[in-house]
Amino acid sequence: MKQYIQQLLSNCVNNLKDKGLLEADIQPKIIVDNTKDRSHGDFATNLAMQLSKAMKKNPRDVAALIIEQLPNDEKIQKIEIAGPGFINFYQNASNLGAQVKKLATEANLGIKNTDNPQTIVVDYSSPNVAKEMAVHHIRSTVIGDSVVRVLEFLGNKVIRANHIGDWGTQFGMLIAYLEKAEQENANDLKVSDLEAFYREAKKLYDEDAVFAEKARGYVVKLQSGDQYCYQMWQKLVKMTMDLNQQIYDRLNVSLTDKDVMGESLYNDMLPKIVEDLKNKKLAVENQGAMVVYLDEFRGKDGNPMGVIVQKSDGGYLYTTTDIACAKYRVDVLHANRILCFADSRQHSHLLQAWQIARLAGYVPDTVSLEHESFGMMLGKDGKPFKTRTGGTVKLTDLIDEAEIRAQKLFENRETDFTPEEKKKVIHEVAVGAIKYADLSKNRTTDYIFDWDNMLSFDGNTSPYLQYAYTRICSIFRKAGDCAELGDVTLIHENEVNLASKLIQFEETVKNVAEKGMPHILCNYLYELSGLFMKFYETCPINKSDVDEQTKASRLTVCRATAAVLKQGLNLLGINVLEKM
Repeated sequence: MKQYIQQLLSNCVNNLKDKGLLEADIQPKIIVDNTKDRSHGDFATNLAMQLSKAMKKNPRDVAALIIEQLPNDEKIQKIEIAGPGFINFYQNASNLGAQVKKLATEANLGIKNTDNPQTIVVDYSSPNVAKEMAVHHIRSTVIGDSVVRVLEFLGNKVIRANHIGDWGTQFGMLIAYLEKAEQENANDLKVSDLEAFYREAKKLYDEDAVFAEKARGYVVKLQSGDQYCYQMWQKLVKMTMDLNQQIYDRLNVSLTDKDVMGESLYNDMLPKIVEDLKNKKLAVENQGAMVVYLDEFRGKDGNPMGVIVQKSDGGYLYTTTDIACAKYRVDVLHANRILCFADSRQHSHLLQAWQIARLAGYVPDTVSLEHESFGMMLGKDGKPFKTRTGGTVKLTDLIDEAEIRAQKLFENRETDFTPEEKKKVIHEVAVGAIKYADLSKNRTTDYIFDWDNMLSFDGNTSPYLQYAYTRICSIFRKAGDCAELGDVTLIHENEVNLASKLIQFEETVKNVAEKGMPHILCNYLYELSGLFMKFYETCPINKSDVDEQTKASRLTVCRATAAVLKQGLNLLGINVLEKM
């Protein structure tokens, strides 16, 4: 509806130009907002105030002129001028009802694919090989996965890129230790604790000179393409990603082994890129290293900052890899837009690598490069979330703990679940709580991780939203075979308020896609659930004194609410439940 009103206003501006009331070169940015208070209408625009200076008129007079140009429209009940010159639009209740029915009955909630679908590469999760995923990986993983789902829902081609750390000097040590461990276990090696594996390899490297020499030799062999070292390296990568996939599956994260794009993918590109940067006079030698000086980044002395792309010993850096990565995503993956969900501390590094890629012509201006940065997950003490002993919390342990706590929530609840059903409910509530606790916070800020709040059935939590969905399911179970949907007639204030919120779903989803911020969707679903609860309390459905037409109308509103809740939670990577 907002887009519809924007188009009406755009036509109005053209009419004013045609009549000579507005200069042809004036191009206002037409913004239509949802009103915060529905007593002021459903939508509002400040267009009159934008045009008043150019038209040399009072904003309220301009608003009156704009309204004169607008045609009578059955979708709009009335239009009013408010305050200094705002124009408020009141939507026709029958049109609002028709939109709600569309949500309840049409595939994909009646939301059409974007008119301009893009190929979008989304870089997220990015664990390291031979190390277990810890809590600090959760933000990139769940935020990135939610945005991926939203972008796909709107019809874009999305390429998931799990940019894993699978290259570096430590792999000589790890290959040597894997070889030793396989020999001791007669090749029947099963590694379930990657942290212990890495720790023991490092200990042996530090204490055993013969082992350390072999490890250093294996680094050279691996980087030279030695087949044996390459196969052992592949084992390490698979061993790590198999364990990580178990975590992705438990978290309902859509990443698979097909999405792995490790740093090693770009190795062959690095020498050519440095040579190309030299030929283009972008990289110059400085004490044996190759350096690119960027005018856009300056040091404390005010001079352009030097970014090393090749060390004096011939080695390459993360910056070189990220330049190659950007080039690959444009040349091979044909990306129109690249989103990288990485810690805010990576911001300067990424901007420098991307600026070099642009200067070199690897990434045209038409391709958007976006660092979707995020803050830290903190404990109640305001410090990075740790175990009681100060160690790093493994992600798998966090899920285990959530399931234990969720199980306690259901110990005293009377249900008719089978043991298998109860196990599923506990798992979905636990995983939903973990993910929503993160997703509901603005990703650019740090947040406090709080077990009690995240598992509460009250407030802005996943259990609250999941429960709201089950409440609607129970309405339809009670209605039984009589649950027929009908045209939506909005009479009660709480019906109108709920309907008005329902039709904002498409706009909300598009906002998430544009900004890469799932908390916008979380806030919407929380507000929607609150409005549904008010509707449920004041607008009876299954009572005997409710006439069939009203019942059918309210069941349609319930169906639309359930559809939006289910789809919205699915876009967050959270499953709904029929019963809780």
